[in-house]
Amino acid sequence: MADMEVIDMASSGRYTRPNFNLLLLIVHQLGLKLYTVEGVWPLPQSFTSSAERYSLNPQAFHFGYGGQSAAQQGCSVLDAAFKRYVSLIFPDYISASVVPRFNEDKPFTLRISVDRDDCNSYPNEDSSERYNLSVSARRASLHAETVWGAVRGLETFSQLVYQDDFGSYFVNKTEIEDFPRFQFRGILLDTSRHYLPVQAILKTLDAMAYSKFNVFHWHIVDDPSFPYQSRTFPDLSSKGAFHPMTHIYTQSDVRRVISYARLRGIRVLPEFDSPGHTKSWGKGQSNLLTPCYKWGTPSGTFGPVNPALPSTYQFMERLFKEVSSVFPDSYIHLGGDEVDVSCWRSNPYVRAFMEKMGFGEDFTKLEAFYMEKIVNITSALNKISIVWQDVFEYHEQRSSLSVVEVWREGCYLCEVHRVTKAGLRVILASPWYLDQPGPTHNWARFYTVWPLAFKGTEEQKKLVIGGEVCMWGEYVDATNLTPRLWPKASAAAERLWSDEKQTASVDEAFPRLQDFRCKLLRRGIQAEPLYVGHCRHEYQGV
Repeated sequence: MADMEVIDMASSGRYTRPNFNLLLLIVHQLGLKLYTVEGVWPLPQSFTSSAERYSLNPQAFHFGYGGQSAAQQGCSVLDAAFKRYVSLIFPDYISASVVPRFNEDKPFTLRISVDRDDCNSYPNEDSSERYNLSVSARRASLHAETVWGAVRGLETFSQLVYQDDFGSYFVNKTEIEDFPRFQFRGILLDTSRHYLPVQAILKTLDAMAYSKFNVFHWHIVDDPSFPYQSRTFPDLSSKGAFHPMTHIYTQSDVRRVISYARLRGIRVLPEFDSPGHTKSWGKGQSNLLTPCYKWGTPSGTFGPVNPALPSTYQFMERLFKEVSSVFPDSYIHLGGDEVDVSCWRSNPYVRAFMEKMGFGEDFTKLEAFYMEKIVNITSALNKISIVWQDVFEYHEQRSSLSVVEVWREGCYLCEVHRVTKAGLRVILASPWYLDQPGPTHNWARFYTVWPLAFKGTEEQKKLVIGGEVCMWGEYVDATNLTPRLWPKASAAAERLWSDEKQTASVDEAFPRLQDFRCKLLRRGIQAEPLYVGHCRHEYQGV
């Protein structure tokens, strides 16, 4: 869809009050510009906007529930959204100082109706985010199947409102029908390699909501540290975190993140990656990791989780039982990537176990055996497991797998084709690794990704449930997380939400993304610039 033009109010004929010509004269003499919005990000599926526009008075603006809406006042998700969006729609509104322009003091109501009362539930993999938004004189109506769709529609409305140089607010006559192209649109944050304060996570959740992401993939633990404070195994964090008091996520912290995400229609998907990436686990749980041997004697170092001991699976069963009760989402990420088998190979007891199991010298069979056990543990807890693509590659009995995340470089669409041909669902991550530094203008390479551009049947393509942006933590902490993530992640957000044909042009996307980046700045998100230029409201936090 082409960018909307700046509207000349004199030719629109909408406002013909006596003082309007004087206003235009002042505008021209001061060299000012009459603003509108460049568009909405991500681009809605169907978006029609006209030159007819209406002024909004923050003092006479109201949210309301439709008479037929299944959700009414008291709905936690929507009531909280109304409070948030008042300040997002009218960012510099101070009630005592606003003087309505054009004597336009009649009330404007945005009325919301939803088909289902899911106000007390959590968003899940089947939640509809479809909504219809209609804006006309003195009123707008937003209809959605669920409260999650209504939250997406409120974000869209907030982006339609703009200001002139005098601070007056306007919105144009608009009709929108919208829904996401892919159901799974995620951001991965790694909180092990560098600890991210809870506030940094919450700010990321805000920015995710602005871009209509709906899954927070919390890669919460890894080799360097174990910041998750377990009720069942408190030593995991007290001995495995960078610091047992300051660099942990308490149960209260986790609940806060999950609650904050829920109100924004975002699922929280935890990852407890094993059997590799577990060095920090061994500090607080003895006999969990495999002792490495050198010249037939223990070397004092440890490798992956020991798959030969029954106690390993007893521990995992208890840990995942707790994790499943803490994190309400039906998905759980089990990892399974980058297992260094050299320590297993050196350990005589592991080799004896492999001989007993008939695995011979094939360590991929040992990996598959371990992951099968962990998948069965989580399945018994009614969780759907996600694994990294490594597991698919070495796991011959693939019927037990559910969702595979494709992350390796190279021909990632070839891998998507193989996984979907096996009848498994896919999350695509390969083209959206944002943790590595690069030129600012490389947002376009995250935008020009075509997740379904592989040769396969329609049934195969339906198995691609979405994708996610991955922000690994080797070189990222709270000091540079936000500018490295935004607005490049928003490029991926549009690819995962919008119609592919309508958003094929980088040149057409650029002014909208530049405009959206300025909105992020005004909302306190320290998003880096796309190119030369300025925002009317520069970032205030530095």
